[in-house]
Amino acid sequence: MDVMLHSSSFLLPSNPVDDTTGTRYALIVLNQSLPRFAPLLWEHAKLRLCADGGANRIYDELPLFFPHEDALAIRNRYKPDVIKGDMDSIRRDVLDFYVNLGTKVIDESQDQDTTDLDKCILYIRDSTLNQESSRLHILATGALGGRFDHEAGNINVLYRYPDTRIVLLSDDCLIQLLPKSHRHEIHIQSSLEGPHCGLIPIGTPSAKTTTSGLKWDLANTEMRFGGLISTSNLVKEEKITVESDSDLLWTISIKKTGLSIEDHTP
Repeated sequence: MDVMLHSSSFLLPSNPVDDTTGTRYALIVLNQSLPRFAPLLWEHAKLRLCADGGANRIYDELPLFFPHEDALAIRNRYKPDVIKGDMDSIRRDVLDFYVNLGTKVIDESQDQDTTDLDKCILYIRDSTLNQESSRLHILATGALGGRFDHEAGNINVLYRYPDTRIVLLSDDCLIQLLPKSHRHEIHIQSSLEGPHCGLIPIGTPSAKTTTSGLKWDLANTEMRFGGLISTSNLVKEEKITVESDSDLLWTISIKKTGLSIEDHTP
């Protein structure tokens, strides 16, 4: 079974491209409060999209990260490449501002069967930057928290596109899918994430999951809702391994310390 490597190196200020894997990132900003490390993710990304009202968040909240700089200068600096969605949340003044800066706007209000996150992921998958030899990894901020139905819809997107590397982020944690088609090695950035973590089977139960590197490792353990799921576990080693007969969600906490504005001021 092939090994899939995972790392939260996008949280490292000095490492916009993972030197060992050549990882490149696309950023999607959803309509929830920006995490404190949003400017860092923005600088790392090769392609930056706002999902509908996510543009309001960039316009309103990013200047607050730089209180000693002119707000207009910050808004000009952090211009999204694309705004896409059903356009029911973005304010008219924000839309006009970014249109005047040259941001591409894609109105898909006719499509009410997919979420704004879905719409943005499809754009990235079709992008010329998303080359066969170097697929973009997608970072989505504002995907967790807020209304639970929105959160569940965002988690569902991970299962809709299992062949696309997607990380859902909030100020407190991240979530990503570990497809059953691979054995997984998760390299922990211990100064920035952990120790709290979890492995959760959503969709189908897992008859056998085996891990290493956790305080409470699993050994061919069955997990299912209504039974055991691995929540409130703790990272013990710098490398975690996971193998399962079911797709699993991996989640890990993001530390409040270790990420500062000074680290990623352009």
